[in-house]
Amino acid sequence: MKEAVSFDDVLLTPGYSDITSRSEIDAGSTLGQMYFSLPVISSPMDTVTEVGMSQALSTAGGVGIIHRYNSIEEQAGLVANLRTQSIHTGAAIGITGDFLARAETLVENDVSFLCVDVAHGHHALVKDALTSLREALPSDTHIMAGNVATLQGFNDLADWGASSIRVGIGGGSICSTRIQTGHGVPTLQSVIECAQSDRNATLIADGGFKTSGDIVKALAAGADFVMLGSMLAGTEEAPGEIIYNNGAAFKVYRGMASKEAQVEWRGRFSSNEGVTGWLPFKGSVGPILEDLERGIRSGLSYSGARNLLELRAKHEFIRQTPAGQTESGTRIQRKL
Repeated sequence: MKEAVSFDDVLLTPGYSDITSRSEIDAGSTLGQMYFSLPVISSPMDTVTEVGMSQALSTAGGVGIIHRYNSIEEQAGLVANLRTQSIHTGAAIGITGDFLARAETLVENDVSFLCVDVAHGHHALVKDALTSLREALPSDTHIMAGNVATLQGFNDLADWGASSIRVGIGGGSICSTRIQTGHGVPTLQSVIECAQSDRNATLIADGGFKTSGDIVKALAAGADFVMLGSMLAGTEEAPGEIIYNNGAAFKVYRGMASKEAQVEWRGRFSSNEGVTGWLPFKGSVGPILEDLERGIRSGLSYSGARNLLELRAKHEFIRQTPAGQTESGTRIQRKL
Protein backbone atom coordinates (compact mmCIF):
# COMPACT_ATOMS: atom_id res chain seq x y z
CA MET A 1 0.00 0.00 0.00
CA LYS A 2 1.30 3.44 -0.95
CA GLU A 3 2.10 5.93 1.80
CA ALA A 4 1.25 9.63 1.58
CA VAL A 5 2.76 12.53 3.52
CA SER A 6 1.09 15.61 4.88
CA PHE A 7 2.60 18.89 6.03
CA ASP A 8 3.25 17.79 9.61
CA ASP A 9 5.05 14.64 8.44
CA VAL A 10 7.99 16.48 6.90
CA LEU A 11 10.46 19.28 7.46
CA LEU A 12 12.76 21.16 5.11
CA THR A 13 16.41 20.84 6.08
CA PRO A 14 18.21 24.18 6.52
CA GLY A 15 20.92 24.80 3.92
CA TYR A 16 23.82 27.17 3.39
CA SER A 17 22.65 30.72 2.81
CA ASP A 18 24.46 33.87 1.77
CA ILE A 19 21.29 35.95 1.95
CA THR A 20 21.96 38.92 4.21
CA SER A 21 18.54 40.53 3.96
CA ARG A 22 15.06 39.17 3.30
CA SER A 23 14.63 42.05 0.86
CA GLU A 24 16.86 40.05 -1.51
CA ILE A 25 14.14 37.40 -1.76
CA ASP A 26 11.49 37.41 -4.48
CA ALA A 27 8.75 35.00 -3.43
CA GLY A 28 6.52 36.04 -6.32
CA SER A 29 5.01 33.88 -9.04
CA THR A 30 3.19 34.29 -12.34
CA LEU A 31 -0.35 33.31 -13.26
CA GLY A 32 -0.46 33.46 -17.04
CA GLN A 33 0.77 36.95 -17.89
CA MET A 34 0.10 38.25 -14.37
CA TYR A 35 2.83 38.55 -11.74
CA PHE A 36 2.01 38.51 -8.04
CA SER A 37 4.68 39.26 -5.45
CA LEU A 38 2.86 37.17 -2.82
CA PRO A 39 1.99 33.65 -4.07
CA VAL A 40 -1.34 33.58 -2.23
CA ILE A 41 -4.84 33.30 -3.71
CA SER A 42 -7.95 33.61 -1.57
CA SER A 43 -10.51 30.85 -1.99
CA PRO A 44 -13.77 31.47 -3.94
CA MET A 45 -15.98 30.98 -0.90
CA ASP A 46 -18.88 33.20 0.16
CA THR A 47 -17.37 33.63 3.62
CA VAL A 48 -13.91 34.46 2.28
CA THR A 49 -13.75 36.47 -0.94
CA GLU A 50 -15.64 39.45 -2.23
CA VAL A 51 -14.42 43.02 -2.89
CA GLY A 52 -12.86 43.69 0.53
CA MET A 53 -10.71 40.56 0.53
CA SER A 54 -9.67 41.06 -3.09
CA GLN A 55 -8.57 44.62 -2.33
CA ALA A 56 -6.57 43.45 0.68
CA LEU A 57 -4.92 40.65 -1.30
CA SER A 58 -4.02 43.10 -4.07
CA THR A 59 -2.41 45.47 -1.57
CA ALA A 60 -0.37 42.59 -0.14
CA GLY A 61 0.69 41.34 -3.57
CA GLY A 62 -1.70 38.41 -3.96
CA VAL A 63 -5.08 37.94 -5.65
CA GLY A 64 -8.62 36.92 -4.77
CA ILE A 65 -11.31 34.93 -6.56
CA ILE A 66 -14.90 36.18 -6.29
CA HIS A 67 -17.23 33.29 -5.39
CA ARG A 68 -20.08 32.17 -7.66
CA TYR A 69 -22.85 31.90 -5.07
CA ASN A 70 -24.64 34.95 -6.42
CA SER A 71 -26.34 36.07 -9.63
CA ILE A 72 -24.38 36.69 -12.82
CA GLU A 73 -25.11 40.40 -12.49
CA GLU A 74 -23.99 40.55 -8.86
CA GLN A 75 -20.73 38.72 -9.54
CA ALA A 76 -20.00 40.77 -12.67
CA GLY A 77 -20.65 43.95 -10.68
CA LEU A 78 -18.12 42.96 -8.03
CA VAL A 79 -15.55 42.21 -10.73
CA ALA A 80 -16.23 45.49 -12.55
CA ASN A 81 -15.83 47.38 -9.25
CA LEU A 82 -12.39 45.89 -8.70
CA ARG A 83 -11.20 46.24 -12.29
CA THR A 84 -12.28 49.96 -12.43
CA GLN A 85 -9.67 50.44 -9.51
CA SER A 86 -7.24 48.29 -11.75
CA ILE A 87 -7.20 45.42 -9.27
CA HIS A 88 -6.63 41.93 -10.66
CA THR A 89 -9.33 39.49 -9.64
CA GLY A 90 -10.50 36.04 -10.58
CA ALA A 91 -14.10 34.86 -10.58
CA ALA A 92 -15.53 31.39 -10.07
CA ILE A 93 -17.94 29.60 -12.40
CA GLY A 94 -19.58 26.17 -12.38
CA ILE A 95 -19.83 23.49 -15.06
CA THR A 96 -23.58 23.24 -15.69
CA GLY A 97 -26.57 25.55 -16.10
CA ASP A 98 -25.67 29.14 -16.89
CA PHE A 99 -21.90 28.68 -16.49
CA LEU A 100 -21.13 29.70 -20.08
CA ALA A 101 -23.25 32.86 -19.91
CA ARG A 102 -21.63 33.67 -16.57
CA ALA A 103 -18.16 33.20 -18.05
CA GLU A 104 -18.92 35.37 -21.07
CA THR A 105 -20.35 38.15 -18.89
CA LEU A 106 -17.32 38.06 -16.61
CA VAL A 107 -14.94 38.26 -19.56
CA GLU A 108 -16.94 41.21 -20.91
CA ASN A 109 -16.36 42.89 -17.53
CA ASP A 110 -12.60 42.37 -17.85
CA VAL A 111 -12.17 39.62 -15.26
CA SER A 112 -8.48 38.75 -14.89
CA PHE A 113 -9.09 34.99 -14.97
CA LEU A 114 -11.84 32.43 -14.54
CA CYS A 115 -11.93 29.59 -12.03
CA VAL A 116 -13.92 26.45 -12.85
CA ASP A 117 -14.87 25.68 -9.28
CA VAL A 118 -15.96 22.11 -8.46
CA ALA A 119 -15.00 19.68 -5.72
CA HIS A 120 -14.05 16.79 -8.03
CA GLY A 121 -12.32 18.24 -11.06
CA HIS A 122 -11.24 14.98 -12.69
CA HIS A 123 -14.67 14.51 -14.20
CA ALA A 124 -16.28 14.24 -17.63
CA LEU A 125 -18.44 17.32 -16.98
CA VAL A 126 -15.32 19.38 -16.33
CA LYS A 127 -13.87 18.15 -19.61
CA ASP A 128 -17.06 19.20 -21.42
CA ALA A 129 -17.11 22.58 -19.67
CA LEU A 130 -13.49 23.35 -20.51
CA THR A 131 -14.10 22.39 -24.14
CA SER A 132 -17.11 24.71 -24.32
CA LEU A 133 -15.26 27.56 -22.62
CA ARG A 134 -12.30 27.28 -24.97
CA GLU A 135 -14.63 27.36 -27.97
CA ALA A 136 -16.62 30.36 -26.72
CA LEU A 137 -14.02 32.61 -25.10
CA PRO A 138 -11.00 34.52 -26.42
CA SER A 139 -7.98 32.25 -26.79
CA ASP A 140 -5.94 34.21 -24.23
CA THR A 141 -8.49 33.73 -21.43
CA HIS A 142 -6.79 32.23 -18.38
CA ILE A 143 -8.91 29.40 -17.02
CA MET A 144 -8.14 27.84 -13.64
CA ALA A 145 -9.77 24.49 -12.92
CA GLY A 146 -9.87 21.80 -10.27
CA ASN A 147 -9.76 20.31 -7.83
CA VAL A 148 -7.61 17.24 -8.48
CA ALA A 149 -5.46 15.02 -6.29
CA THR A 150 -3.41 12.96 -8.74
CA LEU A 151 -0.87 13.42 -11.51
CA GLN A 152 -3.29 11.85 -14.01
CA GLY A 153 -5.96 14.32 -12.98
CA PHE A 154 -3.55 17.23 -13.34
CA ASN A 155 -2.41 16.11 -16.78
CA ASP A 156 -5.95 15.53 -18.00
CA LEU A 157 -7.18 18.97 -16.93
CA ALA A 158 -4.18 20.56 -18.63
CA ASP A 159 -4.93 18.59 -21.80
CA TRP A 160 -8.59 19.62 -21.60
CA GLY A 161 -7.64 23.30 -21.62
CA ALA A 162 -6.92 24.42 -18.06
CA SER A 163 -4.25 27.12 -17.76
CA SER A 164 -3.81 26.53 -14.02
CA ILE A 165 -4.99 23.71 -11.78
CA ARG A 166 -6.06 23.56 -8.14
CA VAL A 167 -4.47 20.59 -6.40
CA GLY A 168 -5.92 19.16 -3.21
CA ILE A 169 -9.05 17.23 -2.24
CA GLY A 170 -10.39 16.99 1.28
CA GLY A 171 -7.70 19.01 3.05
CA GLY A 172 -9.63 22.14 4.00
CA SER A 173 -10.52 22.71 7.64
CA ILE A 174 -14.26 22.83 6.83
CA CYS A 175 -14.16 20.11 4.15
CA SER A 176 -15.54 16.71 5.16
CA THR A 177 -15.03 14.93 1.81
CA ARG A 178 -12.59 12.39 3.24
CA ILE A 179 -14.97 11.61 6.10
CA GLN A 180 -18.11 11.43 3.98
CA THR A 181 -16.67 9.63 0.96
CA GLY A 182 -13.45 7.96 2.10
CA HIS A 183 -11.61 9.63 -0.79
CA GLY A 184 -8.75 12.12 -0.82
CA VAL A 185 -5.00 12.53 -0.74
CA PRO A 186 -3.00 14.69 1.68
CA THR A 187 -2.42 18.00 -0.10
CA LEU A 188 1.37 17.92 0.16
CA GLN A 189 1.49 14.44 -1.38
CA SER A 190 -0.74 15.60 -4.23
CA VAL A 191 1.54 18.58 -4.87
CA ILE A 192 4.66 16.41 -4.88
CA GLU A 193 3.10 14.09 -7.47
CA CYS A 194 1.44 16.74 -9.66
CA ALA A 195 4.66 18.76 -9.76
CA GLN A 196 6.14 15.91 -11.83
CA SER A 197 3.86 16.83 -14.73
CA ASP A 198 5.41 17.84 -18.03
CA ARG A 199 2.35 19.96 -18.89
CA ASN A 200 2.62 23.74 -19.00
CA ALA A 201 0.01 24.46 -16.34
CA THR A 202 0.38 26.47 -13.14
CA LEU A 203 0.00 24.45 -9.93
CA ILE A 204 -2.20 25.90 -7.18
CA ALA A 205 -1.92 24.02 -3.87
CA ASP A 206 -5.33 24.18 -2.19
CA GLY A 207 -6.27 23.11 1.32
CA GLY A 208 -4.75 22.02 4.61
CA PHE A 209 -2.56 25.05 5.38
CA LYS A 210 -2.25 26.05 9.02
CA THR A 211 1.00 28.07 9.03
CA SER A 212 3.39 29.92 6.76
CA GLY A 213 5.70 26.93 7.19
CA ASP A 214 3.11 24.72 5.49
CA ILE A 215 3.01 27.21 2.62
CA VAL A 216 6.79 27.09 2.23
CA LYS A 217 6.68 23.29 2.12
CA ALA A 218 4.07 23.37 -0.66
CA LEU A 219 6.08 25.91 -2.66
CA ALA A 220 9.24 23.83 -2.24
CA ALA A 221 7.36 20.73 -3.42
CA GLY A 222 6.42 22.47 -6.67
CA ALA A 223 3.37 24.68 -6.09
CA ASP A 224 3.37 28.04 -7.86
CA PHE A 225 0.68 29.46 -5.57
CA VAL A 226 -1.28 28.42 -2.51
CA MET A 227 -5.01 28.94 -2.06
CA LEU A 228 -6.16 29.89 1.43
CA GLY A 229 -9.56 29.83 3.09
CA SER A 230 -9.60 29.43 6.87
CA MET A 231 -6.41 31.44 7.38
CA LEU A 232 -8.15 34.47 5.85
CA ALA A 233 -11.73 33.83 7.04
CA GLY A 234 -13.05 35.49 10.17
CA THR A 235 -11.40 38.79 9.26
CA GLU A 236 -12.86 42.22 8.71
CA GLU A 237 -12.45 41.90 4.93
CA ALA A 238 -14.20 38.52 4.70
CA PRO A 239 -17.91 38.70 3.77
CA GLY A 240 -20.46 38.40 6.54
CA GLU A 241 -21.50 40.21 9.68
CA ILE A 242 -19.70 40.08 13.00
CA ILE A 243 -21.64 37.95 15.50
CA TYR A 244 -21.42 38.72 19.21
CA ASN A 245 -21.92 35.96 21.75
CA ASN A 246 -21.26 36.31 25.48
CA GLY A 247 -19.02 39.28 24.84
CA ALA A 248 -16.90 37.54 22.18
CA ALA A 249 -16.91 38.37 18.45
CA PHE A 250 -17.18 35.76 15.68
CA LYS A 251 -17.78 35.42 11.94
CA VAL A 252 -19.32 32.49 10.06
CA TYR A 253 -17.05 30.26 7.99
CA ARG A 254 -18.55 27.49 5.91
CA GLY A 255 -17.62 25.03 3.20
CA MET A 256 -19.30 25.59 -0.14
CA ALA A 257 -20.27 21.91 -0.18
CA SER A 258 -21.94 22.24 3.22
CA LYS A 259 -25.66 21.70 3.56
CA GLU A 260 -26.17 25.30 4.69
CA ALA A 261 -24.38 26.84 1.69
CA GLN A 262 -26.17 24.63 -0.84
CA VAL A 263 -29.63 25.21 0.62
CA GLU A 264 -29.12 28.98 0.75
CA TRP A 265 -27.88 29.11 -2.84
CA ARG A 266 -30.18 26.67 -4.63
CA GLY A 267 -32.78 25.60 -2.10
CA ARG A 268 -31.56 22.02 -1.78
CA PHE A 269 -28.43 19.97 -1.15
CA SER A 270 -27.14 16.99 -3.09
CA SER A 271 -24.19 16.13 -0.84
CA ASN A 272 -22.89 17.17 2.54
CA GLU A 273 -19.12 17.43 2.23
CA GLY A 274 -18.54 20.54 4.31
CA VAL A 275 -19.30 22.04 7.70
CA THR A 276 -20.35 25.43 9.00
CA GLY A 277 -18.95 27.06 12.09
CA TRP A 278 -17.96 30.26 13.84
CA LEU A 279 -14.41 31.60 13.82
CA PRO A 280 -13.22 34.13 16.39
CA PHE A 281 -13.13 37.56 14.76
CA LYS A 282 -9.52 38.25 13.77
CA GLY A 283 -9.61 41.94 12.89
CA SER A 284 -8.06 43.16 9.65
CA VAL A 285 -6.53 40.58 7.30
CA GLY A 286 -3.61 42.93 6.54
CA PRO A 287 -1.38 41.87 9.48
CA ILE A 288 -2.11 38.20 8.72
CA LEU A 289 -0.91 38.62 5.14
CA GLU A 290 2.15 40.53 6.34
CA ASP A 291 3.01 37.71 8.74
CA LEU A 292 2.58 35.15 5.96
CA GLU A 293 4.90 37.10 3.68
CA ARG A 294 7.55 37.37 6.40
CA GLY A 295 7.29 33.64 7.08
CA ILE A 296 7.56 32.74 3.39
CA ARG A 297 10.60 34.98 2.92
CA SER A 298 12.24 33.49 6.01
CA GLY A 299 11.49 30.01 4.73
CA LEU A 300 13.25 30.69 1.45
CA SER A 301 16.23 32.18 3.27
CA TYR A 302 16.68 29.01 5.38
CA SER A 303 17.19 27.10 2.12
CA GLY A 304 19.47 29.80 0.73
CA ALA A 305 16.92 30.50 -2.01
CA ARG A 306 16.23 33.93 -3.47
CA ASN A 307 13.17 32.84 -5.46
CA LEU A 308 10.83 29.90 -5.90
CA LEU A 309 12.90 28.29 -8.65
CA GLU A 310 15.92 28.20 -6.36
CA LEU A 311 13.79 26.85 -3.52
CA ARG A 312 12.65 23.92 -5.64
CA ALA A 313 16.21 23.24 -6.76
CA LYS A 314 17.74 23.40 -3.29
CA HIS A 315 15.04 21.99 -1.01
CA GLU A 316 15.39 18.69 0.82
CA PHE A 317 12.55 17.08 2.76
CA ILE A 318 13.03 14.79 5.74
CA ARG A 319 10.39 12.71 7.51
CA GLN A 320 9.90 13.45 11.18
CA THR A 321 8.65 11.05 13.84
CA PRO A 322 5.72 11.82 16.15
CA ALA A 323 8.30 12.86 18.75
CA GLY A 324 9.82 15.17 16.16
CA GLN A 325 6.42 16.69 15.47
CA THR A 326 6.01 17.39 19.19
CA GLU A 327 9.46 18.95 19.35
CA SER A 328 8.66 21.11 16.31
CA GLY A 329 5.73 22.80 18.05
CA THR A 330 5.84 25.59 20.59
CA ARG A 331 5.30 24.34 24.11
CA ILE A 332 5.16 27.41 26.35
CA GLN A 333 2.10 27.25 28.54
CA ARG A 334 1.34 30.95 28.76
CA LYS A 335 2.07 33.74 26.28
CA LEU A 336 2.84 37.28 27.35
